[in-house]
Amino acid sequence: MHIDYTINAPVSAAQFIDLLERSTLGARRPIDDLACIEGMLANSNLTVSAWAGEQLVGMARALTDFHYACYLSDLAVCSAYQQSGIGKQLQRLTQQQLGPRCKLILIAAPAAQAYYAHIGYSHNPRCWVLERQAQINQ
Repeated sequence: MHIDYTINAPVSAAQFIDLLERSTLGARRPIDDLACIEGMLANSNLTVSAWAGEQLVGMARALTDFHYACYLSDLAVCSAYQQSGIGKQLQRLTQQQLGPRCKLILIAAPAAQAYYAHIGYSHNPRCWVLERQAQINQ
């Protein structure tokens, strides 16, 4: 199986939604909100995509300053292509775009906790989330 990897190549909202539906991320992303998906893609400043011919089979979507922190917002691999190293390669290529002090940061799905530990990430329990509907307390 030959996979081509690209850095910051154009990916349409339809292609991204299709990939999310064919991966395990579809259930946790707003695939029914086209404007949100379009905004997610338009405002990412680092993407690495994996292609089998014309078909998008994997993508790492990140927000980064390239020097200190890189938030890996999405790591999606089509279920039919999982266990073939595509996810690891997407992360390697993402990391290669970053400066020498820049770390990858992500929020793992519950089922992926062991995966990230296995490939070298360290666990950090200090993440906090403020939902959009929540208000900052006085």
